[in-house]
Amino acid sequence: MQIQILCIGKIKDSWIASGIAEFDKRLRPYAKVFVTELAEVRIPDNASEAEEIRVKEKEGELLLSNIKSGFRAIALDPKAPLISSEELAKTIGDAKIVGDNICFIIGGPLGLSPAVLSSVKKVSFSKMTFTHTMCRLILFEQIYRAFRIVNGEPYHK
Repeated sequence: MQIQILCIGKIKDSWIASGIAEFDKRLRPYAKVFVTELAEVRIPDNASEAEEIRVKEKEGELLLSNIKSGFRAIALDPKAPLISSEELAKTIGDAKIVGDNICFIIGGPLGLSPAVLSSVKKVSFSKMTFTHTMCRLILFEQIYRAFRIVNGEPYHK
């Protein structure tokens, strides 16, 4: 199984990069997980609402054009229905059974465009707001947890 993590921006904090690297290593026996980082569209200082909308639209076009063919796309959106670790495990397990791959989408600092949100499944890990780089770390951990649940292995309590 392959899992694409499609995101806007690079990881700048070494402690987040270190955490992601640890979960990436732990995931190797379960799936090929790869990150597709797309460049952030520059947000002008004191951007107007119209400029922010344009940035989100440009990033949305980039995201949609980089979803690998044949992958189930799932966007992380704080306004989407909450998903539990067990529900994520079921989603991953079901995809694995039928031979599907998954693409998780993480937007940039301004979030996801309406075009992205209207064209893919959406889930939320929390009602709280996290930085887009923190979301990537949380996603890696939750994917690892999901595989442990699917395989009946200890980790999830």
